[in-house]
Parts: sequence; structure tokens; C-alpha cells
Amino acid sequence: MALIFIPTSMRNLTGGVDKVTVEGSTLRQVVNNLDAVYPGMKERLCNGQQIKPEIAVAIDGEALEGGVLFEEVRESSEIHFLPAISGG
Repeated sequence: MALIFIPTSMRNLTGGVDKVTVEGSTLRQVVNNLDAVYPGMKERLCNGQQIKPEIAVAIDGEALEGGVLFEEVRESSEIHFLPAISGG
């Protein structure tokens, strides 16, 4: 199962847990399975069928761009959801 690192701003949905494991062979499956265990997660991460523009995703240390829900995820993958940091 993929290891998902939960950002601080979303840990209220996981009861404070900062890392969880979730099954899925694509990022879409991972997000759906994450939401099944922690309701509200998909709403925080996605806008319809896409990751929200203010959320960056990295799988195994590689930042992804556009269409990321179709990205392949391995059982040993590490996934980071990184909310945009505002300020200047």
C-alpha cells in the first residue's frame, strides 16, 4: 500500500494522524480510498475530477503537473499532498 503524508491543514480529517497507508494503482484510486476511510479528504484535495490547483502532488519525490489523477502509484510509493503557501 502507498504511504500518504497528510499535510497539517488536513490532519483534522485523520484524527491528527500524519501518515496513512492506502491501496490504489492510480492517484485517483488512492484519493477515493483515502476519502472512504477519511471522509472529506477528496473534497479538500479535488475539484471535480482534478486535483485542486492550490494542491501540489509529489509521488516518490517527483512533483506532478496536470492530469495527476491518472498517475500510476506503486505499492511502495510515497505520496505527498502539498497545499500552496501564501504570503510574500
